[in-house]
Amino acid sequence: MKRLQNKISESRLSLPFVAVYAVAVWLLQGLWPMQWWVQMACFAVSAYLMIELNNINALIRIYSRMISCTFLVLSCVACFVFEDLAGSIAQLCTIAFYITLFHTYQDRQSTGWSFYTFLCIGMGSLVFVHIFYFVPVVWLLMGFILHSLSWRTFFASVIGMVLPYWFLALYTLYREDITLLTAHFEPLLVFQPPFDYTSLGTSRILAFAFIAVMAVTGIIHYLRTSYNDKIRIRMLYECFITLDLASILFLVLQPQHYDILIRMVIISTAPLTGHFIALTRTKVTNIAFCITVLTALLITGYNVWISSSIF
Repeated sequence: MKRLQNKISESRLSLPFVAVYAVAVWLLQGLWPMQWWVQMACFAVSAYLMIELNNINALIRIYSRMISCTFLVLSCVACFVFEDLAGSIAQLCTIAFYITLFHTYQDRQSTGWSFYTFLCIGMGSLVFVHIFYFVPVVWLLMGFILHSLSWRTFFASVIGMVLPYWFLALYTLYREDITLLTAHFEPLLVFQPPFDYTSLGTSRILAFAFIAVMAVTGIIHYLRTSYNDKIRIRMLYECFITLDLASILFLVLQPQHYDILIRMVIISTAPLTGHFIALTRTKVTNIAFCITVLTALLITGYNVWISSSIF
């Protein structure tokens, strides 16, 4: 029996409808008066890459655009970060990272894809240097889940990661100011008191709570039903789960990086939530889907009202 959630998740009209909804949220948030055209372009490319991430890897075993739709809806829930250009670039690099990382699956000779994977990390680190904290986690994923880590891919990853800094070093030499390079890495050694959420405000706390619930729901659902998927898909979702939990932990411990980390949480949560919505068919999950959609709309409306440059 197809319930409302299944009709929506399998409809070809879902993604165009949600895309129009996302554009409307951008406009209400202040796209036109604030001239956030570069940020909007990054967001549009990110949405396209999420579609490609799903298409290339067949993350859902039926026809469904729920991963892309979920990404758009969760991004709108955190609409207050739209103006952050650095976060938009980091988001784009993170999705590109996933696409290239999954190409290394069970290929210990994939030096090219390993290079591109860590080039995405290196480029993302130019705007958010703390992304380097995730590098050991990615190496562990390559070694124990994707089975693609070897000496060749390791050295390729190091070269890809430092390549953007070769150009940055040349720029510092041109400017004759080496402090530009050292100042970029100094924040890696700066830690704020953990669990200090006083600066976040109600909007950010509400958005994080909702997205975290979606992440936990998606993780529990996938761990219970993963046997239905092929081994390769299970491994990919294990990467999503690991990096999602790592991002949430980082955000909880160092909430001053909220505006960028919440984007990384959204990227890893979207496939898990999309999988849950598309592949469950019970009366309870249908009710949960309706409640989830209504809650997302309410939180988005509240956040637009509070943070919009128009209202």
